[in-house]
Amino acid sequence: MLDHNAVSGRSGELTMGRDSADDVMPRLTPGGRQADLVSDLYRMHALGLIRVALLIVGDRATAEDVVQEAFSGLHRRQHHLRDPDKALPYLRASVMNGCRSVLRSRRRARLASVQHEVPVWSAESAAIAGEERREVLAAVARLSGRHREVLVLRYYSGLADQEIAGVLGISRSAVAAYASRALAVLARELREEP
Repeated sequence: MLDHNAVSGRSGELTMGRDSADDVMPRLTPGGRQADLVSDLYRMHALGLIRVALLIVGDRATAEDVVQEAFSGLHRRQHHLRDPDKALPYLRASVMNGCRSVLRSRRRARLASVQHEVPVWSAESAAIAGEERREVLAAVARLSGRHREVLVLRYYSGLADQEIAGVLGISRSAVAAYASRALAVLARELREEP
């Protein structure tokens, strides 16, 4: 599991705001050592990636595990990395794939009659978040995987449709279609809730 203090710098608190460092790509240090690239990426993007994974999988521990595995994968395969600018897109795609894998495992467990406890937000988060925000997050959590992924990457991570298409391995027009359908479902659900 990730060291919370190293990730957030504030006694492990995981906030839901967007990390301002998400748009900054680290440069190779003098001498071009790739190990430094992975460390720099971790310092600059781990928290933002954990937040994205948290919105997809719904619980903090699993989100941290998914991100840790993505960074471990990059570290193991860094000698294959020819272009350092492709490291961050690789990490984003790896996190999305890890989240999908977790959700598939949970789905299989439900189908096999193994009761998987639905992840819940912490009491602290529930107390801080207003009722309206909880309703929106619950509605987003009920979306199908691809619809949720597109919305999280677009509105939370601030990625452009072309970047989302690259992360998810789909066309730009498919990104727009998923986003449009997801927003229509959310609007309908949020209007119907009391």
